[in-house]
Amino acid sequence: MSEKHLSHPSVRHVAACLQAAAHPHGVIALDDTARSAAEAAAALGVETGAIVKTLMFMAGRPEAPVSALVAGDRQCDVAALAACAGSTTPCRRPDAAAVKAATGYAIGGVSPIGLPEGLRIFMDSSLMRFPVVWAAAGHPHCVFQAAPAALATLAFATLTDEISITG
Repeated sequence: MSEKHLSHPSVRHVAACLQAAAHPHGVIALDDTARSAAEAAAALGVETGAIVKTLMFMAGRPEAPVSALVAGDRQCDVAALAACAGSTTPCRRPDAAAVKAATGYAIGGVSPIGLPEGLRIFMDSSLMRFPVVWAAAGHPHCVFQAAPAALATLAFATLTDEISITG
């Protein structure tokens, strides 16, 4: 596995968050990109569902960023996410600049941890079917592993069975 991406500032931020939380696993760098759940699963040799997709949306009036942590083999139910966020208007996907501004991470490497304080984060409870899940660590080639319950704690996420649909 490639080590060259571990010095990227976003990856160092994720690593510092994991260390501060005394998480037993660090960031690993992959030779292959992990921009999508399918790519990450192939690179790691795991089921696609064990990959955590950290998705960003804008919800409410006025719009505010909200994050959904969804299993790689599921889709986010944006109407349900909006309801979880207390919005009566549908969520919309922001552009890359808005994602970077809201999270500090670029698309393809948005980590579920180390996000700005106050960002609402909802986690798909279907991730609990796996003993270990894998999430982006600040760069398209970097990931970390966690038990799903540990990830919910690390991400300050609200666990819900409302935000994902199979598909």
